[in-house]
Amino acid sequence: MIKLHNMLMIGAAESNVGKTELACELISRQSDLHDVIGIKVTTIREADGECPRGGEGCGVCSSFEGNFLITEEGTEPPGKDTVRMLAAGAKRVLWLRVLRAHLDEGISELLDKIDRDAVLICESNSLRQVLEPGLFIMVKDRSSDKYKPSAQDMKEHADRIVQYDGEKFDIDLDDISVVEGAWALKMDATAIIMAGGKGSRMGQEKYLLPVDGHPMIEHICNKLRPHFKQLLISANNADRFSFLGIDVVPDRFPDRGPLMGIASALEASVHDVNVVVACDMPDIDVAFVKRLLRESIGYEGVVPVTGTSRLEPMCAVYRKSILKTMNEALSSGDRKVSEVLRRCKIKYIEVSDAPWFRNINTMKDYEAYIASRNLQQGMRNEQ
Repeated sequence: MIKLHNMLMIGAAESNVGKTELACELISRQSDLHDVIGIKVTTIREADGECPRGGEGCGVCSSFEGNFLITEEGTEPPGKDTVRMLAAGAKRVLWLRVLRAHLDEGISELLDKIDRDAVLICESNSLRQVLEPGLFIMVKDRSSDKYKPSAQDMKEHADRIVQYDGEKFDIDLDDISVVEGAWALKMDATAIIMAGGKGSRMGQEKYLLPVDGHPMIEHICNKLRPHFKQLLISANNADRFSFLGIDVVPDRFPDRGPLMGIASALEASVHDVNVVVACDMPDIDVAFVKRLLRESIGYEGVVPVTGTSRLEPMCAVYRKSILKTMNEALSSGDRKVSEVLRRCKIKYIEVSDAPWFRNINTMKDYEAYIASRNLQQGMRNEQ
């Protein structure tokens, strides 16, 4: 699947629910800061098939030969969706009409026609089948719970369902930003960075080791900050983290292990949904974290499992409802996070042995990580 962190994809539950209005508003906000390219995708089920909007349609979908057609849109006729995107400030707007079975071919061809460093805003539901954007928002009518088939298939992948009443959206558009070329949305969730370990295997405070000129924990905070409305540090020495400007939550009782740290931070969180991450996982994949958040509906937690069936509770999502079981376990003297998970409704997600999904525990680990990071940077510079 193609991954494009610089693309914001906007889908719609039904027709005429404000998808283009949202696209134009975001284009207007970003066009002074970035070169924004608008993309509209119209997916056709089959050659000579019905218009995706239903009925006989206007004929534009059946007016091309082959598997797809890409056109550069101009400023006529007024009122057309793509024309509105140009008027909002998009540098260019491209329209992809494509047979559903050839979505991957069509979007690959389109992407070859644009600057990969541009900021992209794309209107589509179906494209989410073959492309993972930096952010996927789906717009729906506030007064309706209907979803057309293409939206029903993709809504579980949406980072946020936005409701529109014909005048305004139920989202603060200031929470949507572009950070280092990638789209970000501050979610109604808390990120908890666990920094209470003693670092005995490292021989020093590993969270202070430099990554790109910043202490490792600051590097992690900077990656998470654009995506969460609250950040917390779980640690017992608040003064050591004052340079971060983030609230530090000490354990309610010392020397009770990670379970106490997680429970104490959950108590302090202002949100029901919380992501717990370790302070020694510097390249945490935010896209994976967002997947955990999407999967958390109906569960008390979502926990990754590696190929060796090893649980990874320090890179997981927990709802506040799990606190009751955590506190009961701590009161009975049980400090095992795994025992709490056994007693709760948890969804387990298998994760491959990705390079980012590793902890830095020793100086050898750190040196290997920095060497790999420098190598990757050098390869990018050569491209």
